[in-house]
Amino acid sequence: MSAVDAALIPESEPERIAAVRRYDILDTPPDGAFDRITAMAARRFNVPVSIVSIVDEDRIWFKSHHGLPISQIDREPGLCASAILGNAAHVVTDASVDARTLANPLVAGDFGLRFYAGVPLRTSDGYNLGTLCVIDFEARPVDQSELEDLSDLAAIVMDQLELRLSARRAIEQSWLMAREIDHRVMNSLQFVSTLLNPEQVRHHHRRRE
Repeated sequence: MSAVDAALIPESEPERIAAVRRYDILDTPPDGAFDRITAMAARRFNVPVSIVSIVDEDRIWFKSHHGLPISQIDREPGLCASAILGNAAHVVTDASVDARTLANPLVAGDFGLRFYAGVPLRTSDGYNLGTLCVIDFEARPVDQSELEDLSDLAAIVMDQLELRLSARRAIEQSWLMAREIDHRVMNSLQFVSTLLNPEQVRHHHRRRE
């Protein structure tokens, strides 16, 4: 992994990484719900690539990668690392002439990225986990209605993540309650067993005397 450019690290990076860990999504298997969202985004923009990305400490991992055969890249060259620095859509209409991306290896190298639009995946407590983004290998304009649709799809991604987090917490809470109930039942059974065993009752009274 390459070193991460300090300019691509948010001020609240430790808290943001803690939020990424909270959702427990990194390195999980492909998921049809997210794959449908990236397919819809690619169709809406008429582009070959759409990604649900999660920005980890030193990599950008792809929960869904429509039109792209890889599942992660280093954090530094990834435009998603720049996109999470703000809350608005991050748009590059022609990366070959944009000062922000001229030297980016994804632009200058064989990959040939020219167009990028990404919307941050923002948690309810204000941390950007990654993006829903669309990519093209040709420069192209983008209009406000397209960005609004991309923002709506990004919100659906976050709804899915929040629902899964809530479900996991509910399961964990149920497990804890079940353990507590088992513990109380065992104590009650032991108490009843003591009452039904005269020898134990006499022993209990002798100990108290």
